[in-house]
Amino acid sequence: MTTPSIARAPLPSLPQSKAKPTLRDELLARRRGLDDTARRLADAAIAERVLAWCAAAGIASLGVYHPIRREPDLLSAYNALTAQGVHLSLPVVTDNNAPLMFRRWIPGDVLEKDALGTLTPTSTAAQVHPQALLVPCLGFSAERYRLGYGGGFYDRTLAETPRPLAVGVCHAFGLVEFAGEAHDIALDLVLTDQGQWGRPDEIVRTQAPSIIPSS
Repeated sequence: MTTPSIARAPLPSLPQSKAKPTLRDELLARRRGLDDTARRLADAAIAERVLAWCAAAGIASLGVYHPIRREPDLLSAYNALTAQGVHLSLPVVTDNNAPLMFRRWIPGDVLEKDALGTLTPTSTAAQVHPQALLVPCLGFSAERYRLGYGGGFYDRTLAETPRPLAVGVCHAFGLVEFAGEAHDIALDLVLTDQGQWGRPDEIVRTQAPSIIPSS
């Protein structure tokens, strides 16, 4: 695939912070409102950036995710990475207050439901400690803090030592401002359909992402 061209631009001003529950509701509604064409284009753009980043970073083992709630579907990238010899794994919830466990997965393998009803590899699949994780985000801040569904599973996983590289995956409209909490751990990078976020003082993108306005 051809990596989309990107250009550097100054960091935009962000709106006043909103409460996380409000942001979750707004972002879920916006994601549900994407039509099929817009969704496919966004998924394809993110998949290209995932492949480009994995190649540049020399990723050999990657924890991925099975999409829920209309998260970006990156199966095309998973298939390509598997063909390139990258070992993939999927997260498994073992306890509501525990970090995620990862089990080896190849696209097409049989999946079963974990404690939260998410599709995961079977219990016979090997447990692994991936070099890097693709972390689905409902939203993200300019400092690369993740807004998820509130379970804290990825925060607990990234708090472990040694921690894997953590790359957020999100639609560009997920850029929002919210107050960080003590348990929040910044992602190393965030990939969107419009570009990628690196350091908090620098944005790399194709065009200015949409930001949910403050009320």
